[in-house]
Amino acid sequence: MSVQGSAKVSLPTLTAMVVGSMVGAGVFSLPQRFAASTGVAGTLIAWGIAGTGMLTLALVFQRLAVRRPDLDAGVYSYAKAGFGDFMGFIATSGYWASSFLGNVTYWVLITSTLGQWFPALGAGDTPLAVLVSSIGLWSFFFLVRRGIREATAINRIVTVAKIVPIAVFLLLAVFVFDPAVFAANWSGGAGSAPLFDQVRDTMLITVFVFIGVEGASVFSRYARTRRDVGRATVLGFLSVLSIFASVTIVSFGVLPTAELAALPQPSMAGVLEAAVGSWGGVLVSIGMIIAVLGAYLAWTLMAAEVVAEAAEHGDMPRFLATQNRRGAPVNALVLSIALAQVALVLTYFSADAFDFALDMTSVMVLVPFLLAALYALKLRVTRETYAEAGRAVLWGDLAIAALASAYTAFLLFAAGIDLLLLSCLFYAPATVLFAMTRREQGRRPFRARELVMLAVVIAMAVAALVGLATGRIAP
Repeated sequence: MSVQGSAKVSLPTLTAMVVGSMVGAGVFSLPQRFAASTGVAGTLIAWGIAGTGMLTLALVFQRLAVRRPDLDAGVYSYAKAGFGDFMGFIATSGYWASSFLGNVTYWVLITSTLGQWFPALGAGDTPLAVLVSSIGLWSFFFLVRRGIREATAINRIVTVAKIVPIAVFLLLAVFVFDPAVFAANWSGGAGSAPLFDQVRDTMLITVFVFIGVEGASVFSRYARTRRDVGRATVLGFLSVLSIFASVTIVSFGVLPTAELAALPQPSMAGVLEAAVGSWGGVLVSIGMIIAVLGAYLAWTLMAAEVVAEAAEHGDMPRFLATQNRRGAPVNALVLSIALAQVALVLTYFSADAFDFALDMTSVMVLVPFLLAALYALKLRVTRETYAEAGRAVLWGDLAIAALASAYTAFLLFAAGIDLLLLSCLFYAPATVLFAMTRREQGRRPFRARELVMLAVVIAMAVAALVGLATGRIAP
């Protein structure tokens, strides 16, 4: 999402920008993902933890934007400033991977939705689904290559496509809400895992739906006053949290947990169809497809521009900064789409294509998030940029940075070792780009400490390959 010109915007408009940057395709998948892991009790706890943790992370980005306005090259710049070039590269790569993997998630969700009417597409994991998604990937590449950008009219259509189905869903779901069904779903059903495990298993889906929370600080230059930035962050975030939590919770009053967990994606369509009939499912499905296709253009550009911007700042090889005559970062686009294509093919071998793509997207974005939170904590501990700060600011920023760091570390723990190992299958070969960048600058490819970190990444990648080969790791 972008804002043209230098005009200052009001608090409501700034809040709407924050909301728009976070509400995406993920909300349409919430009922099934939560029901597959937990019941009402676990859902309430999970959203409480996610709400608190993600709010502290949003405030971290807002404070870093104020404390270090010179670091304007993206989220990864905080990792580089705090922990060196190699960790900055890892953060860049992780954020880049989360962008193109998010695009894979979009296509799996689109084809699984169409699979309701065209069974050959299945749950987005059939050969035909992979083919259709591949055609979509490269079709958008040729559009973006021609310099296509989001137009105001497209933004309006996408916004309506997002909000109308969600609003209709909440209204009708509340109307048919059955307290008896809700009560029966309280603990998650017979044979449920311990409550801690239930909550932990929902954490990655909360990360996915909140991707974009880092964008709140981006809009700070458009605010009439700096105070509005913090207010818009809180108001926008709480609005999104209320939408996500409401969609999840009311679903438990429509269908039993077992039936919710068995719904195909987008599961919001299945819930509404159960509530009001087939037209409800069709409404949500069509709205979701329009919203995802509109958002996909922006995410295609984001995936390319992450590495193109890094290349312009000397953190990626120069060839990735090349633009065509229409201003599109063509080399970065080709590489991003090609990697998305590889990931899309891999989903065919996954037991659940959508969940696998979603979980990998979440894990990849957690690394740059954690490094940014740790950098905010480092600034506060060393008091860099805090020379004239009062006690309230010092203690407040310490609490926010510490909570955000603990939360993102917990999310990585919740993700599990298997997903972390699989993420290194991307990080390890990507380090070739780091070495190329250093060579272009006439520097040694790796320093001694960086070689140690590289060895750890390669060892984890080898462990992932062994796990896949032996069947211990199942994507």
